[in-house]
Amino acid sequence: MADYVGALLEIVNCIATPTCNYVDHYKNFDDDVNDLRGKLGDLNRRKQDIEARIQVEARAGQMVKEEVQGWIQHVQTINEDVQTILDKAQRVKWHRKACLGKHVRRKIDVVKAIHEQGSFFEGLVIAKAPAQGIIIPTENLEGEKSVKEKIWEYLMGDEVGMIGVCGIGGVGKTTIMKHVNNDLLKGNRFQKVIWVTVSYPLNVFALQKNIALAMGETLREEEEMRRAAALMDIMKRVRFVLILDDVWEKFSLKDVGIPELVQNKSKVVITTRSIEVCKYLGCRIVKVQPLSPNESLNLFLEKVGRDVLQVPRLEEILKFIVEECDGLPLAIIVIAGSMKGEYDIVEWRNALNELRQCVESVKGVEDEIFGRLRFSYDHLRNLQIQKCFLYCSLFQEDYEFVGKELIEGWIDEGLIDELGSRQAAYDRGHAILNRLQHNCLLEKCVESDRVKMHDVVRDMAIKSIAPGFGYMVKAGMKLKKVPNESEWVRDPKKVSLMANDILKIPIGLSPKCPLLSTLILSYNSNLSEIPSSFFEDMVGLKVLDLSVTGIETLPNSICNLSNLSALRLRYCKRLMYLPSLAKLRALKKLDLHGAGIEVVAQGLEMLISLEYLDLFCRNLKEIPTGILPKLSSLQYLVVYLSSEMAKRINLENVARLSKLESLACRMEGIPDFNYLVNKSKDFESLMAYDLQLTTNKQDFIEYGFNDEYQRKVLIVECEIREECIVLPDKLEVLRIRLCKNMENMRCSLNKVVLLENATALKRCSIEDFKGIECMVELDSSSSLCYPVLNKLELLSLWNLPRLCALVRVEGVATPPHIFSNLKILRISICSEMRKLFPLELLHALQNLEEIEVRECKQMEEIIASSDSNASSDKFTFPKLKELKLLWLPQLKSICSAKGVMVCDAIEVIQIVKCPQLKRIPLQLLLLDNGQPSHPPCLKQIEIDDKSKEWWESMVELDHLNAKNILRPFLKFSYKWR
Repeated sequence: MADYVGALLEIVNCIATPTCNYVDHYKNFDDDVNDLRGKLGDLNRRKQDIEARIQVEARAGQMVKEEVQGWIQHVQTINEDVQTILDKAQRVKWHRKACLGKHVRRKIDVVKAIHEQGSFFEGLVIAKAPAQGIIIPTENLEGEKSVKEKIWEYLMGDEVGMIGVCGIGGVGKTTIMKHVNNDLLKGNRFQKVIWVTVSYPLNVFALQKNIALAMGETLREEEEMRRAAALMDIMKRVRFVLILDDVWEKFSLKDVGIPELVQNKSKVVITTRSIEVCKYLGCRIVKVQPLSPNESLNLFLEKVGRDVLQVPRLEEILKFIVEECDGLPLAIIVIAGSMKGEYDIVEWRNALNELRQCVESVKGVEDEIFGRLRFSYDHLRNLQIQKCFLYCSLFQEDYEFVGKELIEGWIDEGLIDELGSRQAAYDRGHAILNRLQHNCLLEKCVESDRVKMHDVVRDMAIKSIAPGFGYMVKAGMKLKKVPNESEWVRDPKKVSLMANDILKIPIGLSPKCPLLSTLILSYNSNLSEIPSSFFEDMVGLKVLDLSVTGIETLPNSICNLSNLSALRLRYCKRLMYLPSLAKLRALKKLDLHGAGIEVVAQGLEMLISLEYLDLFCRNLKEIPTGILPKLSSLQYLVVYLSSEMAKRINLENVARLSKLESLACRMEGIPDFNYLVNKSKDFESLMAYDLQLTTNKQDFIEYGFNDEYQRKVLIVECEIREECIVLPDKLEVLRIRLCKNMENMRCSLNKVVLLENATALKRCSIEDFKGIECMVELDSSSSLCYPVLNKLELLSLWNLPRLCALVRVEGVATPPHIFSNLKILRISICSEMRKLFPLELLHALQNLEEIEVRECKQMEEIIASSDSNASSDKFTFPKLKELKLLWLPQLKSICSAKGVMVCDAIEVIQIVKCPQLKRIPLQLLLLDNGQPSHPPCLKQIEIDDKSKEWWESMVELDHLNAKNILRPFLKFSYKWR
């Protein structure tokens, strides 16, 4: 009786839930519980795979990302929650199944979401800082020897802890400190040498983060004082030199988390233009003076090229030009860059006159510096290129531009002429970018291939040139609100308020800006709302950038911006709604990459001028039928297509976009993928593609065309059975990861994907693929075209437990040119592989530059021994720079007992945990006197610190004195523990 009463009460309790849902939860309870149990198993298997990868990469000196650590902790928590539910499910009474079933369904969604978050396609780790610091590329130091020596004296002594390197902008403070940084890394007086660029305005949170990262640590605390305490605890452990470059404001070392320097004899060096900052921080001041005339001339000739001295009568004019630079290295470098390759004396005479006019027309030290730098801008003599340079000043100080991102900005601004195709515009943009770099108006960043503006050059652009073009730049100024109407410059044309802390725009604010063409509000992450009034008097607006803001909806007034040609809404994750775009007939670019929208905006089909459409949206559920064919001008398309969406929009419609040059598309089914690939052969204009195939509906993978490779295919978690995957023509990069249902299938790569078309393949990466036994299998019936791997430059194989050979040949000869362009070979966790290279493959490996083999438990030989007992074998790798053999417990030999490896280009050898390896067959050079010498390029032989005895007593080398010869290059490293 009690059971029936309980059932009635349960029904009453759930009365708010529709009866059909109640019945569904009850009816499917057992299936849902099993589904939850299965989903949890999938999640835990992913966790185990991630932890295994972390173990490998952490041993290589990498640091686990904070988000990965958080994800693992989240998985542990959800395991406990799910286990509680599963325990209840085992003893639940029938009348309570419905409500518990509701919780089971919710928990299934949670587990799926966590599983999705664990994709980490951008990697699990970040590079840990080296043992001491980072070598910074720098130029020759002309002059300033006494300044450097004085800084060095203070660093090596015990009396001075704080050093302030002070001088006007462009005088060479940063260059001097780059040399000091690199010299410090040659010694071992300091355990850490940390370089952080501070810039204006000071951001303590970012400063703390960057210092911690340079120390190989992460700060998890959010509150500033707690972060300071945590950072101080980290820094107290080591003796360090902290170099803070480009400090503008006074601040407290204690508030940042920098400990008392006297305690462990650490040092802090700042570079600044302000003596007041130096005094406030208690620095011993080292003032950097301009270069002497002779030093200035030497630096100028180094940059412009000494061959200009061969031009008759030019030397005198050249000296006058150098004199006008007033000893400022930045001015010398920039002006020399603008004159490089010029040999006409008339041009030099004219340049001297222009430079004098630039300097004479202004007063004040800062303005004189700007005048000298402006010469290089004027000397561009091309208004289009000059405007491209000025565009860079709209971004905050020290902003690092990706080349393609910058060029896209120029295209949006209309600064690159209509050239008929996007590729032609990119090519023109790269030419402009190169010109600005050659003229030293943009410079390469320290640790990446990005570019940025020197802060003095940016100041010159903003203060000296930009006002004449109607620029209003308040980027990165920590603004809390948008300037009032009275604070806007008169008739602005381009306004940048990016990278501030703007929370909202006041209702009713309507700046009178009829001539405004560009408005940048990006990177105001807390900006959630824009009133409709804000855009009412911006009728001429062409470019609107609201990327990385917290906006949830766009005001309807945007619909009236009839001149708008570019609308950028990248990573507006809270943006759920777009008003109708039907009136924006001039719109050429709509970028919704990473936005939160679920459906595309109404009126999209009316945008017949649209050339760029990025719909990489996590929540996008539908693209209405018939939209894509109407966008006949599309050149660039990024879209996610679920199997259902692919059927609705009809892939034939994508194939009809005849002007398409760049296509990034994610597919969920092999048939749809193969269909699109086959149709892509009809795209005559297609220059770049990023095609992704995955049957996992949850994982979301970033697209991009920012690297040098423009044609890529990614296959992830795909259920590969007997249906072969078709690869597109001209494919450059192939990556396969976590593919399923291969456990019971043994096959080669060319049995999984059709390689016949991949004749341009340059990079191939295969990870977590249990069925692969070899890369290529050839027999008399093979239809594989041999040239398919001839252009391959990088091959990476990770966690392939059945892999036993790179190439397996039966009944036919090994193709003579297979892998003939291979430069980098990396093999990890391939437990069945015993021999890396068969002898017949060696002749094709003459371009190898890096070999890395790690954690292959059965690996016995790198180069397989010959069946014949030849007296000696000589294996030549003329371009090999790095040989890394890591955690190979069964490795007995690198090559045959009497064989030698000729590696004249070798730079680095790493041998870690290879206890059975007894011989390193490296051939030493013979000098004219018959004595052996180390390879000419050798920099380091790195052994794990636990293997000192192994090296000294067990390792054999082919010359009696070889160990003494190589000893200066030997390093026993602790990082492999």
